[in-house]
Amino acid sequence: MSGALIRSGSAVTLVGGGPVEPEEIAAALALAPVLVAADGGAGAALEAGHMPLAVIGDFDSLDAGAMAAIPPERLHRVAEQDSTDFHKCLARIEAPLILAVGFAGGRMDHLLAVFNVMARLPKRRALVLGPEDACLLAPPRLALDLDPGTAVSLFPMGPVTAQSRGLKWPVDGLAFSPDGQSGTSNRAEGHVLIEAHAPKLLLMLPRTALPRLLDGLEDAPGW
Repeated sequence: MSGALIRSGSAVTLVGGGPVEPEEIAAALALAPVLVAADGGAGAALEAGHMPLAVIGDFDSLDAGAMAAIPPERLHRVAEQDSTDFHKCLARIEAPLILAVGFAGGRMDHLLAVFNVMARLPKRRALVLGPEDACLLAPPRLALDLDPGTAVSLFPMGPVTAQSRGLKWPVDGLAFSPDGQSGTSNRAEGHVLIEAHAPKLLLMLPRTALPRLLDGLEDAPGW
C-alpha cells in the first residue's frame, strides 16, 4: 500500500466523479468534515461550494477549470494506470472512516471496481453511499440496533464464512462465495450481530439505517 497523503483523526468525505448532488456532499460532510476528491470528483465538490483539502487521481477526468481553481499543493497526481482513482485515494487516506459519495450511481463496471478495492484494502474503513443503500466491508464483529424488517444484504467478494444473530435467516454454517452462496435480501429482527471470519464480506443496508450503522461502527474492531 502506498504511503498516506492524508492523515485525519476525523472521518473523511471522499467525492467521486460519478453522479452526485450537492445535497449528498453536504450530508456527507456533516458526518465526515474533511473533504478529499477523487480526480473529477473535484469538479462536483467545487460546484457544491466546497474546496477539497486534496485531489488524488491520474487527472484524466479533472477539467482544466477545476484544476486551475484548486491550489497546486492540493493536487496529487498519481500517474500509474494499474489502479482506479478510488484505489489511489483509499491507499493514501488514513482516517477512522472514509465516507464515499459519487461512486455508486453511475457505470456498473465502476461500482464493481469499487467493491473490489474495498476487499483489497480492508484496513481502510470505507462506507460507500448510493442512492438507496450504504455499503461497507463487514468488520470482524458488528452489532447493530435495526428496526425489525430492515433489509440486510451480504455479498461475498471471496470465499468466506460468518455468524449472525438477529437475522431472519441466520448465516451460520453457510459457505459464501462470489459464484455460489450469497446473502441478499435478509431481514433484521431487531438487534443484529454479524461476525465475518475474513475481510471478504460486503454488508449493504438501506440509507435510512445509516445513523444506526455509524453508531455500530464506533465499537466495531477493524481488520
